[in-house]
Amino acid sequence: MKKTILLLGSGELGKEFTIAVKRYGHRVIAVDSYDGAPTMQVTNEREVIDMLSGDDLDRIVAKHKPDIIVPEIEAIRTERFYDYEKQGIEVIPSARAANFTMNRKAIRDLASKELGLKTARYEYAKTIEEFRDALAKIGIPCVVKPLVSSSGKGQSYIRNANEIEHAWEIAMTKSRAKVNEVIVEEFISFDSEITLLTVTQRNGETLFCPPIGHRQERGDYMESWQPAEISAKHLAEAQRMTGAVTKSLTGFGIWGVEFFLSNKDGVYFSELSPRPHDTGMVTMSGSQNFTEFDLHARAVLGLPIPAIILERTGASAVILAPDESPKEPSYEGLDQALSVPGIEIRIFGKPATRKYRRMGVALASDKLGTPITVLRDRAKEAAAKVRVM
Repeated sequence: MKKTILLLGSGELGKEFTIAVKRYGHRVIAVDSYDGAPTMQVTNEREVIDMLSGDDLDRIVAKHKPDIIVPEIEAIRTERFYDYEKQGIEVIPSARAANFTMNRKAIRDLASKELGLKTARYEYAKTIEEFRDALAKIGIPCVVKPLVSSSGKGQSYIRNANEIEHAWEIAMTKSRAKVNEVIVEEFISFDSEITLLTVTQRNGETLFCPPIGHRQERGDYMESWQPAEISAKHLAEAQRMTGAVTKSLTGFGIWGVEFFLSNKDGVYFSELSPRPHDTGMVTMSGSQNFTEFDLHARAVLGLPIPAIILERTGASAVILAPDESPKEPSYEGLDQALSVPGIEIRIFGKPATRKYRRMGVALASDKLGTPITVLRDRAKEAAAKVRVM
């Protein structure tokens, strides 16, 4: 039966998900706050709305009468999702999951206080006075994030007292959904960060992808690789934590669950996204038999997933815009990038640039056993050859 899917947020992750579900013959309406978003290039039906307007959201739900609502971003009026579920519309993974994960306060308190998972110590602050009190409790160095943001926006690392005022200002101005509150987190001295892509199914067991390593700058992903190096003990603990939190949140689909890994102290739960994850773009390299978008599509549609198999070693590196421009960019150096062995390039098709905006990704792969360092270098070399003009 042909399904109507309302996709809320139409970036590069939504674009790949849309391609995956349209291959199975379903209808997708791409929704975003601006026209020409990446997903709108692969589906004719689109809506441009204020993503934080409940009235706009109600209007397009009534207009299109979707069978399924799939959020791709956090900054949406997620409280409306409970009403949509009562109307018989399926929200992916669930209204509960979307509401808890939009706000770092809800998901962190669920993980730490309710489920007892190991996290960094943390405090909240709504005023500069509360912020200073939180810093006194957590200590410096520490990490500061808005409660509602994405792709590292508003996140900063305080190394000394001179950076306090700037960190507060950045967190307040970059917060989404007008939530003027921050989380102050203990800085964990970790050895690596991993993403555990996890699939919860309607009619099957929870599946885990081989772990993905990643590196961030400015709170945003710069490169990722699969498989990540992690001991069997620590991987089992990460899977246990993931199973606990996804079971509590309920629903079906793919989840991107981030962990800090300390060889000394073990695994710390960090963050969770109830949708395809940016670090999971490495799966487009062919490192596993299904991309994260294929897995999300199958889980959303209730289609079987026999097994997730690591087939190759893969790496990804982002292609960033150097500055801001309202004009549609062009790209140079694709021929040079594609001359690097084992490389594929994905250009997302964003209609404008801003400094450090993610515009594309370089993907590298080779046979299993190829050193990760070799593939990371290839991916970064290829990404550096592509110039956003």
